[in-house]
Amino acid sequence: MSQTISVRCKLIVPQELRQEIDRTLQGFANACNQILDTAKQKNCWNTAKLHHLVYRPVRAATGLKANHVCQALRRVISNAKAVKQVHKFRPTSLTLDVRTFKYRESDQAVGVTLMSGRVWLKLKIGGYQIALLRGQTPTSATLSKTKQGDYYINIAVELDTPPTGKTPKVIGVDLGRRDIATASNGRSWSGEHIQAVRDRFSRVRAKVQSKRTRSSRRLLRRLSGRERRYQTWLNHNISKTLVRDAQAIGAALAFEDLTGIRDCLNQKSRSKAERRRTNNWAFYQLRMFVTYKAAIAGVPVVLVPPAYTSQTCHKCLHIHPEQGKSYRSGKLFKCGHCGWEGDADYNAAQVISLLGATVNSPEIPKLSCPLGPLGIGIKPAPCA
Repeated sequence: MSQTISVRCKLIVPQELRQEIDRTLQGFANACNQILDTAKQKNCWNTAKLHHLVYRPVRAATGLKANHVCQALRRVISNAKAVKQVHKFRPTSLTLDVRTFKYRESDQAVGVTLMSGRVWLKLKIGGYQIALLRGQTPTSATLSKTKQGDYYINIAVELDTPPTGKTPKVIGVDLGRRDIATASNGRSWSGEHIQAVRDRFSRVRAKVQSKRTRSSRRLLRRLSGRERRYQTWLNHNISKTLVRDAQAIGAALAFEDLTGIRDCLNQKSRSKAERRRTNNWAFYQLRMFVTYKAAIAGVPVVLVPPAYTSQTCHKCLHIHPEQGKSYRSGKLFKCGHCGWEGDADYNAAQVISLLGATVNSPEIPKLSCPLGPLGIGIKPAPCA
């Protein structure tokens, strides 16, 4: 099996080539917009049919190479499928395939076909990117230009992944707002500092939005980028640590399947601040980062139903006998049956670990409470 990842590399672009790259980026964006207009007018979203409608007119209007037009067509169709409505494409990126892109390992350079022809550009990369690209023959990439005027190329490479066999060892991970992530092996990432940073971003955004000027709109875009990069950076660090810990002991990683949890929570009556805090963190991004890193490391990732994971005692598997009540109070969990007392998020992570073991190894008996008829089992539930 293999896992495709994107290796981001900075390009060393001579001053005389910058104008030609920008011209190609603009032509590619114009081609995408022309194809999009035709697709909307003809209500045609089939790749083959749309190709016959737009190929020759787009080439004549933009002067792009044949493969650039084909890639623009694929970009429009894929974006239309991914989002509800595509408004306009900007000249910020160019999709390349095997005919318009080539990687040369000997001198760490890439060949990119522009409107005027192929040019070779040196890569400014470190040991991490060199190790990922070693021995690779990539066939696709995306050239992009940042707001600061720098050029990057994201090279798609395929890495062989070891098989993810069954293992009785499972590290459960409980995701939350008070603590971003708590693992059953004792690791925890407190959300206190993170929440303070997010609240600060929110206050600044609210202050800037009230001005309604052109400079305020530019500042809003910068703030949005900073907060997004902060989330991405932290999620990368958390996911890397979780995968490394699981790989070290030959364990699987278990997460709650929180699909649809945001819609479920938003149905409840909450303040605007609470709604923002709940919706703002990218938990799905964290899980995706863990998934692809785990695939490369050969670590299995399993999802378990979220029902009662925070209300069940991991020692005796007992749930409060009265419906609507719980032994959990904030950060404290105190079981009324076996008497275990400790951190509530750590307890939930342990429960997720037990559930993950039954999912990853079905031969393990189903979980049940030894103290009475109440307990938990592997059955789906819409919300926690």
